Amino acid sequence: MKKNNKIARRVFLKKTAATTLFAGLPAGFQKGNVLMINKNPSRRTLAEPGPMIPPVPAILLTVKGQPNDPDEISVVWTFVVNGEPPQVGISVHEEHVAEGLLKRHGEFVLNVPIAEIVEAFDRVDMNSSRVADKFVLSGLTRGRAIRVDAPMIEESPIHVECRIFNTIDVPPVRTLFLAEVVATTVHDGVCDKDGRLLLDKVAFFGMTAGSGEFYTMGRAVGHIGMTVGRRDIKY
Repeated sequence: MKKNNKIARRVFLKKTAATTLFAGLPAGFQKGNVLMINKNPSRRTLAEPGPMIPPVPAILLTVKGQPNDPDEISVVWTFVVNGEPPQVGISVHEEHVAEGLLKRHGEFVLNVPIAEIVEAFDRVDMNSSRVADKFVLSGLTRGRAIRVDAPMIEESPIHVECRIFNTIDVPPVRTLFLAEVVATTVHDGVCDKDGRLLLDKVAFFGMTAGSGEFYTMGRAVGHIGMTVGRRDIKY
């Protein structure tokens, strides 16, 4: 995916959001190592309730730092708000360095990682920019976005450039930032000519909320609109 010693990257403006939604399998019986559907499954209540929705997007957020301070990389909860217009949301804890920077600058980049940099992803997640520059700490390469004033991670095959249009305080300790996607760039080989992700070609991974593990996407089991004969829906 490299061209002239630089990673070639396609650009999508205004009408492209690039966060992948993932779905889990229903409860039931075992077939090999996979749990299959059962019409009358037994069900138990967990001792502690939790947002167990596996897997969820594993995303590295980048935002410009304070003057004379390093730029920030954070791992935050990420979700799609709209496909048209392209909008995303992020949930940020008040203790994150990123929270104040997002309010200050109003722009950020969502960097979609791949399995090759999963250790760098975890190193970012487990450390604070109050301790060190996370680009230096992780060994990831700093770049600049094309439409917003924010850094980005060169090793990430997808960059989703965002501009905040609303914030919502969520007690006790979080802020939701709602943002418009103003540009999306991808490495060559990530999408087909129509801008559809080629998940079988790139080792994207998600986080399993419920076990804290990272998993690549695995095999395709269907697509949006398959029951009505449609293949035109991407978001």
